[in-house]
Amino acid sequence: MSKKGAFYSGKYFKVALGIVLAVAVVGVGYFAYQASTVKVGDYVKWLGHASFQIKAEGKTIYLDPYEGEYRDKADIILVTHSHADHCNVSKINSVRKSDTIIIAPADCVSKIGGEVRSIKPGDKILVGDVLVEAVEAYNYKRFSSPGNPYHPKGFGVGYLLTIGGKTIYHAGDTDSIPEMQNLKNIYLALLPTGGTYTMDNQEAVEAALAIKPTYVIPMHRWNTDPAEFKTGVEAGSNIKVILLTPGEQFQLE
Repeated sequence: MSKKGAFYSGKYFKVALGIVLAVAVVGVGYFAYQASTVKVGDYVKWLGHASFQIKAEGKTIYLDPYEGEYRDKADIILVTHSHADHCNVSKINSVRKSDTIIIAPADCVSKIGGEVRSIKPGDKILVGDVLVEAVEAYNYKRFSSPGNPYHPKGFGVGYLLTIGGKTIYHAGDTDSIPEMQNLKNIYLALLPTGGTYTMDNQEAVEAALAIKPTYVIPMHRWNTDPAEFKTGVEAGSNIKVILLTPGEQFQLE
């Protein structure tokens, strides 16, 4: 081969190699970008008490609006029962749009006003790609007076919210009830731990061990020590307990 042929051969080889490398770099960058953006913004934020905001699959979802800041308009609002610290109408109206889907037990409908989809344990409602299922939530050992539980069976619900292939369980106001044994494949459980009106720390530990979620966040904590709950759950399982402060968020994986 002549020197000129060698020159052009080497030159074109380098050009071709450069193009291949550039394409590879762009391709890697693209897929890295895609991977990094698939779940960007997907989180569960504890707003305080039993109130949560979920951002997932491009939707904004609120559960039990009461405490915290409500800046983003809602695609879906879920209410577990009609008590004012779970169903705050002013909070609901502050994020409600004309097409917001509101789901709540029957006795919340007139309180909230407008179009509200009524739900009871066992019911399922599909909202786009989000599956909402109501489950039991009640007291059987906590009473406002003899024979009158704070949350009688049939009064409120808990929710199973399946979105992006993951199921999030919001227990509502409840004791540790037998129906929790039937919950399967829970990615994240949101469990009350405050006592008085709901499970206390120890009962919530027992509930978490029965449900076996991948992650659990204590809520409705009142003045109890969440570290006690964390220690009890993690000492007896591989469940990861996430302790949040109001306004802090847990990133969905």
